[in-house]
Amino acid sequence: MEKKQNRKLITFIGWILLYIYILLLSYFLFFSERYGRDLVTQQYNLQPFKEIKRFIRYRGQIGWEGFIVNIFGNIIAFMPYGFLLPLLNKAYRRFYIILILCVLFSLTVETAQLLLKVGVFDIDDILLNSFGGILGYVIFYIIYSIYRRRAGR
Repeated sequence: MEKKQNRKLITFIGWILLYIYILLLSYFLFFSERYGRDLVTQQYNLQPFKEIKRFIRYRGQIGWEGFIVNIFGNIIAFMPYGFLLPLLNKAYRRFYIILILCVLFSLTVETAQLLLKVGVFDIDDILLNSFGGILGYVIFYIIYSIYRRRAGR
């Protein structure tokens, strides 16, 4: 009975964390003036790795904060998504499911930014976000595997 109660508690906490995550992500992606969300723009980049190369090449002029936020921020921002989904639902514990969901979620975010004119639709962001979601899933998978071994399954 204790395992079932622990599982329910973990699921409950997971849902709260998912809601908090979505709210914070929405704020930073659509409203935060610090990250240029107050600018009305309708730009897009459909060439893979174009912006990634640009940020790497011109990191000195862009500054380290801009470089880190644009490259690693996009990865880190989606790690909770890849971690929390398989925690909340067993159906999301397959790699290809998480990959598809991460790509679709990122595509939705980028499309919303373009349509709402609060950011740039960037294929590189989709790649980096999806990579972040996959890293979150890998972290979940490692922790879950350790948990299952210790539980004697």
